[in-house]
Amino acid sequence: MSKEQVFLLPDVGEGLTEAEILQWAVQVGDSVEINQVIVEVETAKAAVELPSPYAGVVGTLHAKEGETLPVGKPLITVLSDVSGTPDVTEPPATDAASAPDREALLVGYGPQEGSGRRRRRRPGVPPTNQPTASTPLQAPAVAPAPEAAPAPATERTAAKPPVRKLAKDLGVDITVVTPTGPGATVTRDDVRRAAEAELVAAEPPKLGTPETPETAAETRIPIRGVRKHTAAAMVASAFTAPHVTEFMTVDVTATMRLRDTVATRREFRDLRVTPLLFVARALLLALRNTPEANASWDEPAQEIVLKHYVNLGIAAATGRGLIVPNIKHADRMSLRELAEALAALTSTARDGRTTPQSMMDGTITITNVGVFGVDTGTPILNPGEAAILAVGAIRRTPWVVTDASGTETIEPRWVTQLALSFDHRLVDGQQGSQLLADLGAFLHDPGLAML
Repeated sequence: MSKEQVFLLPDVGEGLTEAEILQWAVQVGDSVEINQVIVEVETAKAAVELPSPYAGVVGTLHAKEGETLPVGKPLITVLSDVSGTPDVTEPPATDAASAPDREALLVGYGPQEGSGRRRRRRPGVPPTNQPTASTPLQAPAVAPAPEAAPAPATERTAAKPPVRKLAKDLGVDITVVTPTGPGATVTRDDVRRAAEAELVAAEPPKLGTPETPETAAETRIPIRGVRKHTAAAMVASAFTAPHVTEFMTVDVTATMRLRDTVATRREFRDLRVTPLLFVARALLLALRNTPEANASWDEPAQEIVLKHYVNLGIAAATGRGLIVPNIKHADRMSLRELAEALAALTSTARDGRTTPQSMMDGTITITNVGVFGVDTGTPILNPGEAAILAVGAIRRTPWVVTDASGTETIEPRWVTQLALSFDHRLVDGQQGSQLLADLGAFLHDPGLAML
């Protein structure tokens, strides 16, 4: 006798309402173990692999790949054998938010193997995922076809979420792509080569046939996932928080010299020391004089919440859209620790492995538009934050330099533009100007940080 255990789609982030099914790792009739990855889903914040909280045989997949499923709806049904076992009370399948005594793997659900919640097996009784004559665990029986050979078990193609999305967008079956990456992983170039090969192999369209999506004058792209979340967040921010943006042009020649010096030190030789590291450190120092910029507005409570910690957000452009992971307690880090955290954040975002948890509870954000060769911009606040700093490209620019005697000369200097947007409910003009001025002063003369 089999018992149906229904796994409801959990909230894998804070307050997420839905997720898109990217790829199933199991099919109906497959045996699964606790904590075995069963599906990859994309939420408004990240692509996440979900493990199974149950062991048994897959009975039903409640959604197709590409389908969007609301949180709390059935995701998969697992059939487990209950015949020939002692009468042991098991916890019922519950909604993602109603299992506080479990040690969660993701937000809101999931037993872990060895947690003591699995049913004990009687000596001599075979494992529940092994079918026997007395305990069949197959999905509903289908008359066998003698002439058909059993389908071989397939292994899941190794590829990162951004690569899978690229394959999906290009209409490439990633399971037939020849991998060339490390560990036999499929890379972006592999997918593009496969797409080009398919185009070459395809017959040219006959005259008079309807336009294909590739030749049509317009392309319609569904709004979902990160793009949908970003759009909603930016609209809410722009029309809720009164934005003010101030600008400052700074000679950062001394900071660039400091960067060169730090990069040659033994403790930094294994790290990539970038100007962003010093901009981040300067912002953290400047916030000490203007803590109002590290705060949030609580509308229901009608309170201003001052944060006594800094979770520094770094805006990152990815294949899935704009994301803002943050470095927790960045204000407590040494310069090397901050450099390591920035490197890890950048690498994780580039590889599409940013988790929803790493994008929660940010307090202030930096967006480095300079990497695109842009001088400045008017950044929109990340919802729930009081300020965001845009850093422009650092360029060699003619600059008026005044020496100790007051003599002025024009010299080539490293110069950048800073743009600070802030919520005028939380930060007034004097406070915003003070924060930007302090930041510019630290970048112009890093020695001021010693005072």
